[in-house]
Amino acid sequence: MRLFRRHRNRQTGGPARPAEEVDLDSLLALVADTLGYTCAFAADGGTLTLSGPRRVVVRLAGLRTEARRRSREDWPVLVSEHLAHALAAMDEPFDACDLARVRPLLRTRIQRDDDLGPARVVGRHLTADLVEVLTVGHGAARRPIRPEEVGCWPITAAQALEEALTNAHREERLTIAEADLGGVPVRWLSGATASVAAHLRRLGDYLPVPADGALVALPDPATMIIHPVESIGVVRAIERLRLFAQRECDRLADALSPQVYWWRDGRLALIRADLVRHGGQTRLVVAPPPEFARILAALAARPGPGDAETTGG
Repeated sequence: MRLFRRHRNRQTGGPARPAEEVDLDSLLALVADTLGYTCAFAADGGTLTLSGPRRVVVRLAGLRTEARRRSREDWPVLVSEHLAHALAAMDEPFDACDLARVRPLLRTRIQRDDDLGPARVVGRHLTADLVEVLTVGHGAARRPIRPEEVGCWPITAAQALEEALTNAHREERLTIAEADLGGVPVRWLSGATASVAAHLRRLGDYLPVPADGALVALPDPATMIIHPVESIGVVRAIERLRLFAQRECDRLADALSPQVYWWRDGRLALIRADLVRHGGQTRLVVAPPPEFARILAALAARPGPGDAETTGG
C-alpha cells in the first residue's frame, strides 16, 4: 500500500493525505479491478470514477466516514458492498448521496429485525423486533438507504428519519374504518403505501388516544389496527388482535408482524402473546411489559362502562 500511496501523491500533485484514506483507496482500486473496472480518483479523494463495461462516478465521503467508525478488518466487506451497490444503483433516476435531489423521496417503512439479516441500513428500533427503516425512491422501486449514503449528507440519520416521516404525513392521509373483531371494537387505519406505520407517530391526528395508550396490531406495512386502552376489556382485545394478526400474517406475502403492541407517549412496546398448543388445544399466553401489567391491575380495580356485572334476585 505504501507504493500506491507514493504514486497517488505524485499523480495528484497535492499534499500528502492521511495514511488511512490512501489505504482505503488502495483497497477500492483492488476491488474495482476484481469487478473488471479501472479507476481514477479525484484529486481531493472525494469521488472515484469507474471505467469498464460502464462508467460510473462513486462518491466516497460517506464511505470514508463509515470506514473511520469501523476496524480495518471490516474494510474489505465495506468497500466491496459499496462498489457493488454503486454499480447496481447506476440506473436509478437519482443520486442518493445528493440530499437536495432525494429529500422529497425519503420515507420510512417498518420491517422485522429478523428480515433485515446482515443488510446495513439506516433506521431505529421501535421495539426489539421491529425497525423503522429509512428508504428512498418511488413506489415498488423504493429501497433502504445505506449508511454511506447518509454519510454524504449535511444532516444526521435521525434528522433524515424525521424528514422522511414528515414526507409520509404530507403525502398521504390514512383512511379510517370501524370494525369488530369477535366483539372487540377496533379502528382500522389503512393506506396505499408501505409507509402506513409511519403514521403511528401521529396517531393522535386520526383518533383520540387515551392516557393509557392504545393496542396496535401491524399485520402488514399498509395497515394498523387500533384499540384504545380504557377498560379491563383490553385483555380480550389483546387476544382478538393477536389471533387476527396471526391469520393475516399466515395468508399475506408481505406480512409484517403477528404480535400485538402497546403505543403510549410516543413509544411502542411489544405485548408478547404466544399461541401454545398442548393436548390438542390452543391457548394464548400473554406476557405484558411490567408497566402495562400495572395498568391492567389498575383497570381491573376500576371497571369501565360495560365491564361491571349485574345480578338479579
